[in-house]
Amino acid sequence: MDVVNLKKKLTSFSEHWSPKLVGELDGYHVKLAKIEGDFVWHAHDGEDELFLVIDGCFRMDYRDRQVWVEAGEMVIVPKGIEHKPYARDVCSVLLIEKATTDHTGGVDDPRRVENPERI
Repeated sequence: MDVVNLKKKLTSFSEHWSPKLVGELDGYHVKLAKIEGDFVWHAHDGEDELFLVIDGCFRMDYRDRQVWVEAGEMVIVPKGIEHKPYARDVCSVLLIEKATTDHTGGVDDPRRVENPERI
């Protein structure tokens, strides 16, 4: 029941595409990540995924369109929808997803994090 200072947590790491666990609720993980460049095309067959931009902006690519998400905005990717985040510059995001969610959707990628570090 402690307060979590997101800005302070974000200063504690610099890796991109390596989500860090900052909280849990009812089987969901709350994570922080810094993203830059392209990620991999992937989908989550059984889980929705929420991205809330804290700082910067990023583009969520879908197979049929793209949407830009700015600081203070969020996007929810429904389960089963193929997507690929892209950030031109470093962007800080808060993610909410089921604790069982594989952030690459099972795609073999060197940035895949199976057990996110708690910060």
